[in-house]
Amino acid sequence: MAHLRTPDERFLDLPDYDFEPHYVEVADPAEPGASLRVHHLDEGPADGPIMLLLHGEPSWCYLYRHMIGPLVEAGFRCIAPDLVGFGRSDKPTERGVHTYANHVEWMREALFDRLDLRDITYFGQDWGGLIGLRLVGEHPERFSRVIVSNTGLNTGDRGAGEAFLAWQEYARTAVEFPIGRIVSGGVLRGLSEAEIAAYDAPFPTDDLTVAPRTMPSLVPTTPDNPASAANRAAWSVLESWDKPFLIAFSDSDPLTAGGERSFLKVPEAVRQQIVIEGAAHFVQEDKGPQVAAAIIDFVAATPR
Repeated sequence: MAHLRTPDERFLDLPDYDFEPHYVEVADPAEPGASLRVHHLDEGPADGPIMLLLHGEPSWCYLYRHMIGPLVEAGFRCIAPDLVGFGRSDKPTERGVHTYANHVEWMREALFDRLDLRDITYFGQDWGGLIGLRLVGEHPERFSRVIVSNTGLNTGDRGAGEAFLAWQEYARTAVEFPIGRIVSGGVLRGLSEAEIAAYDAPFPTDDLTVAPRTMPSLVPTTPDNPASAANRAAWSVLESWDKPFLIAFSDSDPLTAGGERSFLKVPEAVRQQIVIEGAAHFVQEDKGPQVAAAIIDFVAATPR
């Protein structure tokens, strides 16, 4: 399998980002014997309770830089991986390799087979939810709590909104794909030029952007999508979920507005809902410390 690796110097001197990189190797499920390097942050006490932070499209773990500090101070061990094709993780250049199933498998192997994470409190936003909730559904014994924000677990049974279909088309056909500007467009406060450059850092050339260009097209928007059956199976687990589950959507995200209602099928979520006020799609950028504080309060209120 052809893949590229962003040069390390691209990640030097990024604003508010002084974390040490960590790596694991995962197999390529489509090519026996091949492997990929997956990057993750690992901050906080080694024996602390696990806080798994999964980013989405088209960001990378830089997104969590303002949440990790408060969470570590509260005693958590924060694991924030870069999805394959993003951040410091390796970047397959064949579009067909980027399937929903492969991305779930890459994270499963990295988090469970390599890092052996257990008793996980998990926060997922955007594709961090689409992938992470599959892991919850397929390996519920690994998780103790779930927090979802501006995400979904689409099956395609209800189609998709016009805003999302337009985003799929743009990602598929755009001649230029300015990732930093795209992220900035999903942040109410706006980003500085240095922060925009940090989101661009993993993608110095267009041939490194295959994953962020492809991921929107993988979201099921019709019932016969290749991922629909597996997502329905994950929903069957979530609909009987009896562990703490928090809905924490923002109030100003046109892309996922109303999506929080789908999670009311989770019994525990009916009692655990908050609204992140003054935040757009990337709540971690608009209200990172506040989101971290809400997670800390949620964990304190739901001891395991």
